[in-house]
Amino acid sequence: MRADLDIIQEWIPTGARVLDLGCGDGELLAWLGEHKRVSGYGLEIDPDKIARCIERGVNVIEQDLDLGLGNFASNSFDVVVMTQSLQALHFPDKVLAEMLRVGRTCIITFPNFGHWRCRWYLARNGRMPVSDFLPYTWFNTPNIHFCTFEDFERLCHEQGARIEERLAVDHEHRHNLGSRLWPNLMGEIGIYRISGPGLADHRVAV
Repeated sequence: MRADLDIIQEWIPTGARVLDLGCGDGELLAWLGEHKRVSGYGLEIDPDKIARCIERGVNVIEQDLDLGLGNFASNSFDVVVMTQSLQALHFPDKVLAEMLRVGRTCIITFPNFGHWRCRWYLARNGRMPVSDFLPYTWFNTPNIHFCTFEDFERLCHEQGARIEERLAVDHEHRHNLGSRLWPNLMGEIGIYRISGPGLADHRVAV
């Protein structure tokens, strides 16, 4: 299983009801179903990935996340997951609000545009960064709303969401002292667990 998904699965309790937004080929839900007796659905828009989900026995729905989650009732899932999709949405603020509506806990991962390499590339070259982790140029990238950890945490605050846990990791999903002390500068990827304002705050600063 992918390294980020292995981290995420530790935050999902056995027997939970899970909604995976942009579930890809269904790897996470298939693993959770086999090892943690998790039930739920994946939402995906790519036909090839949907076919792979079906092959794996994952319940998948073809759905554009930017159209919202109106087909799901409030608090209908224990956990809502969205990995590496936040920056590709047209309306990330609205999708975040919908995630908090339908799930008791939300897990979100995204690349950090405040990482020092991005800052250095812009300062040195005066152009949008291109790297192994961000391989697209500005005109053909699927990523349309880059943000930093500070940006995301401000959005959570504005929506009344509570940040329960945060990991700032590198592109190989390792975290170290530097990313703990200066997450917005040293972290390449953010892995967040958040909840709505009605749940107790168990924030862990790392």
